[in-house]
Amino acid sequence: MAPTAEGKAVVLGLLAGIGAAGLTLAAVAWYRRRREREGGRSWAWVSAEAVSCSRGLRQADIVDKLDGLIRGLEELKREVKSLKETVPRLEKRVYRELGQAGPARSPQKRNSPAHTVSRKRKKSARSSDEGGADVGAAGQGSLSSEEVESEKGYITAHTDTEDESEEDRLKHCTENSVFEASLKDASEDNETSEFDALMQKADQLHGSLMEEKREGFQLLLEKKDQFWDKVEFLWRLARAYSDMHDIASDVEEKKNYAMIGKEFALNAVNLSPECADSHMWLAITCGHLSGYGSVQTKIKDGFLFKEHIDKAIQLRPQDPNLHYLLGRWCYAASQLTWIERKVATALFGEPPTSTIQDALQCFLKVEEIHPRYSKANCIYLTKCYKELGQNTNAQTWCDMAASFPDAVEEQELQEEFESLLSVLKQ
Repeated sequence: MAPTAEGKAVVLGLLAGIGAAGLTLAAVAWYRRRREREGGRSWAWVSAEAVSCSRGLRQADIVDKLDGLIRGLEELKREVKSLKETVPRLEKRVYRELGQAGPARSPQKRNSPAHTVSRKRKKSARSSDEGGADVGAAGQGSLSSEEVESEKGYITAHTDTEDESEEDRLKHCTENSVFEASLKDASEDNETSEFDALMQKADQLHGSLMEEKREGFQLLLEKKDQFWDKVEFLWRLARAYSDMHDIASDVEEKKNYAMIGKEFALNAVNLSPECADSHMWLAITCGHLSGYGSVQTKIKDGFLFKEHIDKAIQLRPQDPNLHYLLGRWCYAASQLTWIERKVATALFGEPPTSTIQDALQCFLKVEEIHPRYSKANCIYLTKCYKELGQNTNAQTWCDMAASFPDAVEEQELQEEFESLLSVLKQ
């Protein structure tokens, strides 16, 4: 065996942990070189002495084991080289699967393999402490270029996949984050645009005639599952159910619309307690329900109406419609019969306390905020002044109501107005 092969065998023996066999072969190599320089004893004498130190181990078996180890390292080298070639293609495939082109990668300065060599040297030094300083020195000095190349190949493959620089990782994370954020923003913008258009259309249809109100109701009903968690949608859906209550002619159908509308309005209030519209439409649907069922139900829904109208006025004090609704409640409460007051006292401790004067102040507040607000407000001002015996004021507001178009969709209110006209003319 040549001196280079002997040195390789010594180093690999140390690295593989062969132990006593590796030390024996290292001793053989060291004695051989020393005797050749000194011209001393022959190779046969050194071999005999080495065999004696090995305690019966045969040199041929050790050499066979070392040759097998060398072949294993060569095979490992080829596998590492194949891995190095595969990793870049795998990275490109990942980007392709994600639908991204992948950032252009500039050549990066890799860490020197000196760290690995240094670790091997330290290991050799520790082995030399155990087996002799000269043996460790011989092993260190006989590292072949092939081994270093194998080590470098391992380092390169390792750093390409695992030791990517912090700058590259941050760059990739930033690019991915920007891409995901842009997609999210685009999706939210589209949904916001759709929602805004839906709300605008619903408001437009609500302010139209009967058929348009039906269309607005169906439009909102179709989007119920999509926008169930938005308070602006919920109170508008409750408003649409209130419209359907007014349109329906069957009593049970009207009651059903009022009950479902109340549930949606209650959901809106729970979702956003500071939304005045939610409280207003909860009060209105409660007002619808007060017209059905027992006296007990009527009184209970009447109290809910007052509670939520007061809250809505607190949130939006300059809304004339809220003061008009409160005036309607005060007027209705002032008209309760004796038995209804007794039931309210038994159930709630006291009946609703309101007078015609309270109702009059609410209707006047409407005109203060918005002069000539509606025909209905003028009619109720007429009724309040008439019951208070102020016929002149009643006639004034009756004439004001007559200047409005007929309330086609409020037939009951129109009939009441015509009755007032005939009474005041007498």
